[in-house]
Amino acid sequence: MSRKLGGAVGMLGVLLLSAQAGANEVVMQFRTQEDPASPADPAVCAAAPFEVNVKLGGSVYVPEHNPKDGKVVDGGGRRVGSATACVQVTDSAFPAGQQLNVYMRYNLPEGRFTARGTCTLVSNDVPAAGLVLAGCAMRLVDVPKGFVGGSVSSTSVFNPRKLPGYATGSYYTLYAYRDGHQRDASKVTEAHAAEAAARARE
Repeated sequence: MSRKLGGAVGMLGVLLLSAQAGANEVVMQFRTQEDPASPADPAVCAAAPFEVNVKLGGSVYVPEHNPKDGKVVDGGGRRVGSATACVQVTDSAFPAGQQLNVYMRYNLPEGRFTARGTCTLVSNDVPAAGLVLAGCAMRLVDVPKGFVGGSVSSTSVFNPRKLPGYATGSYYTLYAYRDGHQRDASKVTEAHAAEAAARARE
C-alpha cells in the first residue's frame, strides 16, 4: 500500500460531469494512480486529524467507458490533476472488517477537494492471498469556491505485497453540491457576456 509497507496504491476512476445531476449537483468520477512524479503533499497529511503512517501521491486521469455496458475501455493517458492520500494503518495484515482512517486531497480541473473518512477492508484473499479489497466513504471537508460540500466514495484494490499480475487502484465517485446563489450569479454573468457578444456582431 506504500513503499514503507512494501506496496503501492493507485486509485482508478474518471472525471465526468453528470448531465443527469440536478441544477446544483456535480458528479465526478476519476482514476488516480500512484506516481513518483506526483509525490504526496506533506502539508496535506500534516493537516489530517489522526496519526498518518502511509502517504501516497498520485496523478489523476480520465478513463473512457463503453456507453452500452459501462465497462472501462481506456484507463486514460492524459494527466488532468494530482492527488494525495493520507492513511492510518493499524494492522499490516489487513484483516477483513478493519477500518482505516483516511484523509484525501484531489486537485481536479474543478478545483481542490479535501475529504475525510474511512476505508473498510472487505477481504485480503480474493482472488489471491495478500490482495486487499476495500470500500471507502468520505465527507468533503474543504471544497472550491462555489461548492458547499458533498461526499466521496470508492471501490478499491490494494496490493501491499506487490503480487505479480494484479493492478492496484480504486474507482472514485465525488458527489458535490454547488452554492445555488453562486451558480445563479454565474448564469447572469454568462447571459450578459452572450448579450454583449451578440451586439458586437450586429
